[in-house]
Amino acid sequence: MLTAIKNSKIDITSEKSTKEFAEKLTSYFGGGEHIFLYGDMGVGKTTFVRYFINKIQINDKLSISEVTSPTFNLLNEYKTNNLVIKHYDLFRIKNNSEINDLDIFEKNKNTITLVEWPQIIVNKNNTKSIDLLFSYENEFKNRSVQIKVLN
Repeated sequence: MLTAIKNSKIDITSEKSTKEFAEKLTSYFGGGEHIFLYGDMGVGKTTFVRYFINKIQINDKLSISEVTSPTFNLLNEYKTNNLVIKHYDLFRIKNNSEINDLDIFEKNKNTITLVEWPQIIVNKNNTKSIDLLFSYENEFKNRSVQIKVLN
Protein backbone atom coordinates (compact mmCIF):
# COMPACT_ATOMS: atom_id res chain seq x y z
CA MET A 1 0.00 0.00 0.00
CA LEU A 2 1.17 3.55 -0.73
CA THR A 3 1.08 4.50 2.95
CA ALA A 4 3.77 1.86 3.55
CA ILE A 5 6.29 3.95 1.64
CA LYS A 6 5.11 7.42 2.63
CA ASN A 7 7.67 9.64 4.30
CA SER A 8 10.49 7.44 3.09
CA LYS A 9 13.08 9.01 0.83
CA ILE A 10 13.45 7.26 -2.51
CA ASP A 11 16.58 7.68 -4.62
CA ILE A 12 15.76 8.76 -8.19
CA THR A 13 19.23 9.87 -9.23
CA SER A 14 19.20 7.84 -12.44
CA GLU A 15 16.53 8.12 -15.09
CA LYS A 16 16.04 4.36 -14.74
CA SER A 17 15.22 4.72 -11.02
CA THR A 18 12.81 7.57 -11.81
CA LYS A 19 11.09 5.36 -14.38
CA GLU A 20 10.85 2.41 -11.97
CA PHE A 21 9.41 4.64 -9.23
CA ALA A 22 6.82 6.20 -11.57
CA GLU A 23 5.80 2.84 -13.00
CA LYS A 24 5.45 1.32 -9.53
CA LEU A 25 3.22 4.18 -8.37
CA THR A 26 0.76 3.71 -11.23
CA SER A 27 -0.53 0.55 -9.57
CA TYR A 28 -1.81 2.61 -6.62
CA PHE A 29 -4.01 4.93 -8.65
CA GLY A 30 -7.30 4.16 -10.33
CA GLY A 31 -8.88 7.59 -10.68
CA GLY A 32 -10.03 10.45 -8.49
CA GLU A 33 -6.56 11.20 -7.15
CA HIS A 34 -4.63 14.46 -7.07
CA ILE A 35 -0.84 14.25 -7.11
CA PHE A 36 1.10 17.44 -6.35
CA LEU A 37 4.74 17.53 -7.47
CA TYR A 38 7.05 19.92 -5.62
CA GLY A 39 10.70 20.58 -6.42
CA ASP A 40 13.22 22.75 -8.15
CA MET A 41 13.50 23.10 -11.89
CA GLY A 42 15.22 20.11 -13.50
CA VAL A 43 14.83 17.79 -10.51
CA GLY A 44 12.73 15.22 -12.40
CA LYS A 45 9.06 16.14 -11.99
CA THR A 46 8.17 16.07 -15.69
CA THR A 47 10.31 12.98 -16.28
CA PHE A 48 8.34 11.25 -13.51
CA VAL A 49 5.04 12.37 -15.09
CA ARG A 50 6.12 11.07 -18.52
CA TYR A 51 6.91 7.59 -17.19
CA PHE A 52 3.76 7.58 -15.04
CA ILE A 53 1.47 8.42 -17.98
CA ASN A 54 3.31 6.15 -20.43
CA LYS A 55 3.04 3.17 -18.04
CA ILE A 56 -0.73 3.60 -17.80
CA GLN A 57 -0.90 3.81 -21.60
CA ILE A 58 1.22 0.65 -21.96
CA ASN A 59 -1.00 -1.17 -19.45
CA ASP A 60 -4.02 -0.16 -21.55
CA LYS A 61 -2.24 -1.34 -24.74
CA LEU A 62 -2.22 2.20 -26.17
CA SER A 63 0.52 4.02 -28.03
CA ILE A 64 2.65 6.05 -25.69
CA SER A 65 2.40 9.82 -25.90
CA GLU A 66 5.17 12.33 -25.98
CA VAL A 67 4.69 13.86 -22.55
CA THR A 68 6.07 17.37 -22.20
CA SER A 69 5.71 20.04 -19.58
CA PRO A 70 2.57 22.13 -20.11
CA THR A 71 4.40 25.27 -18.98
CA PHE A 72 2.95 27.51 -21.69
CA ASN A 73 -0.55 26.10 -22.05
CA LEU A 74 -0.89 25.14 -18.32
CA LEU A 75 -2.65 21.80 -19.02
CA ASN A 76 -2.09 18.70 -21.12
CA GLU A 77 -4.68 15.92 -21.12
CA TYR A 78 -4.12 12.26 -21.93
CA LYS A 79 -6.95 9.80 -22.43
CA THR A 80 -6.55 6.12 -21.68
CA ASN A 81 -9.14 3.35 -21.87
CA ASN A 82 -10.77 4.26 -18.55
CA LEU A 83 -9.09 7.45 -17.37
CA VAL A 84 -8.30 11.02 -18.25
CA ILE A 85 -4.95 12.14 -16.90
CA LYS A 86 -4.66 15.89 -16.45
CA HIS A 87 -1.12 17.27 -16.22
CA TYR A 88 -0.95 20.86 -14.99
CA ASP A 89 2.11 23.11 -14.72
CA LEU A 90 1.46 26.17 -12.55
CA PHE A 91 4.93 27.70 -12.92
CA ARG A 92 3.63 30.78 -14.77
CA ILE A 93 0.61 31.36 -12.47
CA LYS A 94 1.18 34.49 -10.43
CA ASN A 95 -1.78 34.53 -8.03
CA ASN A 96 -4.17 32.04 -6.50
CA SER A 97 -7.26 33.55 -8.15
CA GLU A 98 -6.04 32.34 -11.58
CA ILE A 99 -6.30 28.75 -10.34
CA ASN A 100 -10.10 28.85 -10.01
CA ASP A 101 -10.51 28.83 -13.81
CA LEU A 102 -8.35 25.72 -14.24
CA ASP A 103 -10.75 23.22 -12.61
CA ILE A 104 -7.89 21.47 -10.81
CA PHE A 105 -10.11 20.27 -7.98
CA GLU A 106 -12.74 18.64 -10.17
CA LYS A 107 -14.09 15.58 -8.37
CA ASN A 108 -14.09 12.82 -10.96
CA LYS A 109 -13.30 9.20 -10.22
CA ASN A 110 -12.17 8.73 -13.84
CA THR A 111 -9.49 11.43 -13.66
CA ILE A 112 -5.97 11.44 -12.25
CA THR A 113 -4.70 14.99 -11.75
CA LEU A 114 -0.96 15.69 -11.69
CA VAL A 115 0.11 19.23 -10.73
CA GLU A 116 3.64 20.59 -11.04
CA TRP A 117 4.53 23.76 -9.13
CA PRO A 118 1.50 23.62 -6.77
CA GLN A 119 3.07 26.04 -4.26
CA ILE A 120 0.75 28.82 -5.46
CA ILE A 121 -2.33 26.87 -4.30
CA VAL A 122 -3.54 28.33 -1.02
CA ASN A 123 -6.45 25.95 -0.38
CA LYS A 124 -6.58 22.38 -1.68
CA ASN A 125 -10.32 22.25 -0.89
CA ASN A 126 -9.91 19.25 1.42
CA THR A 127 -8.82 17.23 -1.57
CA LYS A 128 -7.37 13.81 -0.85
CA SER A 129 -3.94 14.14 -2.34
CA ILE A 130 -0.45 12.79 -2.57
CA ASP A 131 2.47 15.22 -2.36
CA LEU A 132 5.68 14.16 -4.06
CA LEU A 133 8.60 16.23 -2.81
CA PHE A 134 11.46 16.07 -5.33
CA SER A 135 14.84 17.34 -4.18
CA TYR A 136 18.49 17.58 -5.06
CA GLU A 137 21.06 16.17 -2.67
CA ASN A 138 24.81 15.88 -2.34
CA GLU A 139 25.50 19.21 -4.10
CA PHE A 140 23.16 18.40 -7.02
CA LYS A 141 24.79 15.00 -7.70
CA ASN A 142 21.78 13.02 -6.52
CA ARG A 143 18.01 13.37 -6.60
CA SER A 144 15.35 11.94 -4.33
CA VAL A 145 11.61 12.03 -3.80
CA GLN A 146 9.59 11.82 -0.63
CA ILE A 147 5.91 10.85 -0.53
CA LYS A 148 3.39 12.60 1.72
CA VAL A 149 -0.15 11.21 1.79
CA LEU A 150 -2.68 13.86 2.84
CA ASN A 151 -6.22 13.30 4.14
